[in-house]
Amino acid sequence: MLLKPVSRRGPLSLSDDAAGPPAELASGDKLEAKFEKVAKRLGELQQVLYADGRHALLIVLQGRDAAGKDSVTATVFDACNAQGVRVNSFKAPTSIELAHDYLWRIHNVVPEKRMIGIFNRSHYEDVLVVRVHSLVPKDVWSKRYDQINAFEKMLSENGVTILKFFLHISRDEQAKQLEQRIEDPTKNWKFNAGDLDERKLWDKYNAAYRDALQKCSTPWAPWYLVPADKKKARNYLVAKRIVAALESLELEYPKPKTDLREYLKVLG
Repeated sequence: MLLKPVSRRGPLSLSDDAAGPPAELASGDKLEAKFEKVAKRLGELQQVLYADGRHALLIVLQGRDAAGKDSVTATVFDACNAQGVRVNSFKAPTSIELAHDYLWRIHNVVPEKRMIGIFNRSHYEDVLVVRVHSLVPKDVWSKRYDQINAFEKMLSENGVTILKFFLHISRDEQAKQLEQRIEDPTKNWKFNAGDLDERKLWDKYNAAYRDALQKCSTPWAPWYLVPADKKKARNYLVAKRIVAALESLELEYPKPKTDLREYLKVLG
């Protein structure tokens, strides 16, 4: 199964049922083998991406608290060479960032060619949190969908391939994950009481996510809805989609400009 882009038209279900894995990915043992195969392929392609030097890959991960953004980053990209991967997390903007336009801090860390950049949260916070908490007026945040689309198109026209994944978790699964953060001493550091306040705004976030996904799923920067209640299925679906995108770039190792066999004589 290969994830399909979110459609800009028609209904988009963000129900709890939509957070469960598809039936064909229900078997844990078989899925483990599938994931190992696709992860190995991702590692191989990342090496060629780095050597090729013509493209950059930007991965955007969005999702509710405990949806698995950190876990996807650690697991899916484990086979990659850390030299070619950079992760950026976006918290509340600093005073300096607030003095600039909202995309300034984003553009500043867009991956350069040959690199994979992973955004743990992103510029979409400015049409999600900002909207839900009324941090700016509607006539401000409502213009940002078109601004984001134009920004991402500019990046794509300059060698950046963009894949955006919304990790969709159900209410029950989020509750389980938050309970683990409270009960497991090794996960206490992840717990934030503010996450419970955000949970109360579930329906408001649903509306904000639905608009962001549909208004900003474009041919040059598609959104993918990832059922995230089961970690193995979630990781496999993300990894397979990334592999398909990299394979479509027709990457190749650069050919030497001279006959390197001449250097064997020097070594000999």
